[in-house]
Amino acid sequence: MEAAAAPSRNVRVSAASPPSGRGEKSLPESRQVYMDYNATTPLEPEVIQAMTEAMREAWGNPSSPYPAGRKAKDIINAARKNLAKMIGGKPQDIIFTSGGTESNNLVIHSVVKHFHKIHTSERDTAEHHSPAEGATPHFVTCTVEHDSIRLPLEHLVKEHVAERNEVQSRGFPLLPRVLLLRAVTFVPVSKVNGQAEVDDILAAVRPTTCLVTIMLANNETGVIMPVPEISQRIKALNQRRAAAGLPLILLHTDAAQALGKTRVDVEDLGVDFLTIVGHKFYGPRIGALYVRGLGELTPLYPMLFGGGQERNFRPGTENTPMIAGLGKAAELVAENCEAYEAHMRDVRDYLEQRLLAEFDKKIHLNSQFPGTERLPNTCNFSIRGPQLQGRLVLAQCRTLLASVGAACHSDHGDRPSPVLLSCGIPFDVARNALRLSVGRSTTRAEVDLVVQDLKQAVARLEGQA
Repeated sequence: MEAAAAPSRNVRVSAASPPSGRGEKSLPESRQVYMDYNATTPLEPEVIQAMTEAMREAWGNPSSPYPAGRKAKDIINAARKNLAKMIGGKPQDIIFTSGGTESNNLVIHSVVKHFHKIHTSERDTAEHHSPAEGATPHFVTCTVEHDSIRLPLEHLVKEHVAERNEVQSRGFPLLPRVLLLRAVTFVPVSKVNGQAEVDDILAAVRPTTCLVTIMLANNETGVIMPVPEISQRIKALNQRRAAAGLPLILLHTDAAQALGKTRVDVEDLGVDFLTIVGHKFYGPRIGALYVRGLGELTPLYPMLFGGGQERNFRPGTENTPMIAGLGKAAELVAENCEAYEAHMRDVRDYLEQRLLAEFDKKIHLNSQFPGTERLPNTCNFSIRGPQLQGRLVLAQCRTLLASVGAACHSDHGDRPSPVLLSCGIPFDVARNALRLSVGRSTTRAEVDLVVQDLKQAVARLEGQA
């Protein structure tokens, strides 16, 4: 997922319990303030402790019968239970992975393999032709997905799974052409609310559609997608498809940005797959994949083959210390998510109030869409001005540590974020964008420092004109 360095030791950041936000002492101006928590988070002290204890006491192979091995297996089982509790699922439906990118790829490649498997079986046994016989598996996603979804899907096209063509879009006046592939349909998000609209997702479905994958919350705008509504519509559609002999549509959501910031429950979401990324909620850089009714209700096929760990779905000797840390991070989220959310929303709202007060009409809040729910910690904004491109402003900042958007797009130069352009943000505004994402320990005093830092950076840039 997004790759970014963790806050360095001289950065003013703490993973302790959220402060009240009131009665805070002013911070020395020499301190730097980290506001890139959507890129990565520091490890909570309890997470570090759990990992350290696992390295010291559970160094044995989890498949071994002696005490150190049994201890490792117990830690892994406990972590699986904690992850399941965090998302309202069952422990047996959790598979540990190396991170979000692997989880997302595992879903896509599993669905492709399952599609071909069921249609090969139908061709061998049926006396009549299946409506989807010989067809290419089709995917539906949206234009603001993370690269670990977009690129694997585009790779399927490049591997000659299907030919590529474009058709004129309808109903999207600011995006004149919507890219359609015979294997993949990328549905534009609404310019009104920044979401992938349920009707647009359903309109993209074809007889050979096998997977809809829509992120739970966007990493740049914080917009929360209507996944429960999509799930309800797909469930109703699947009843009709089953009667017609068409493949059932599976639903996947990448929940990397939502976990630890807002409540996530797989029963409410109604998804078949959900991606979990540890370093987004103060855990280590590994991940997991939730699969509803793993291997029974929902198919999963391994990309790796080896010693049979994780019930053969993801073999390889388990990384016990990292899994221990992931489990502890999940436990903390399950216990404290409401407090984390309330604190981050308070600080984020204060940040936006201070920005509006300081810059007035020069500020454009790119992540505020009327009536749309968003993550409590994310503020994407632009300071209008021909010399105020986001990268130039950050380069002038002496306190603020943040990004212009997704950390994995940090080498894109001054090109505006495709996510913001997809959401209808004008080119010259999107080019000036900054994404500030606050964390569990961010304070109002730090917000004051950051806004003052931005004010001085803008003054320096405008003074050079």
